[in-house]
Amino acid sequence: MALALHDTVRTRARTVERVAYVVAAVLFTSGLVHLVVLVASGATWEGPVSYRKAMTFGLSFGLTLAGVAWATSFLTVRRRNLLLGAFTVVSVVEVALVTMQVWRGVPSHFNFETGFDSAVSVSLAAGGAVIIVTVLGFATAAWRTPNLSPSMTFALRFGLVVLVAAMAVGAVMIADGVALARGGQPQLAYTTAGALKPVHAVTLHAVLVVPALAWLMRRTSWPERRRTRAIQAAALAYTLLIAGAVVVS
Repeated sequence: MALALHDTVRTRARTVERVAYVVAAVLFTSGLVHLVVLVASGATWEGPVSYRKAMTFGLSFGLTLAGVAWATSFLTVRRRNLLLGAFTVVSVVEVALVTMQVWRGVPSHFNFETGFDSAVSVSLAAGGAVIIVTVLGFATAAWRTPNLSPSMTFALRFGLVVLVAAMAVGAVMIADGVALARGGQPQLAYTTAGALKPVHAVTLHAVLVVPALAWLMRRTSWPERRRTRAIQAAALAYTLLIAGAVVVS
């Protein structure tokens, strides 16, 4: 009975992962399509209604969702299906709402001009809150999962902690932007929030880059101690990259 239940849980986990990977591929493809539209149309790359925004959201959410689905497959996470399922659904909602507003020719964030636009902005902020909760759940699990190699353990912990930082940066961007927009300064809201984009972008993808490096090193003949040191060096290099993004911001 216990074995059958375990097999059922594993089957459901694989199903949720497969759905996440498929959705990630669709979102990434959406980003590529909007890159083509942006280049072919000769439209501006700047501003809150540029096709660039639909492109970057599609590409970023596609990569992040795939990275989270893959990285968390190494972890022992209570209710992982629920967390990963919620992350997947919110990723779709975020990209869909941003893309819809781009095609409507109106800003997606910090836009309170109409009741509908306000609902979109609030929904995007609420989606960000859900993402923060799921990421915190995964990050906590990284300290509770046994039987992983030291190099992979360090990589997963680093990647997920940096992802939490990315979510914190996103929350600051939203909070500042909303306050300015509500205060009658929407253009300043876009400018202020946009200043943190480099930091947000760099921190967003550590969860894919560093664990992937640890996974690749498992294919080498290096002893575990050397692999761990290499991952620690990679984490330091990534931290310096983040610091550079902070300076740019």
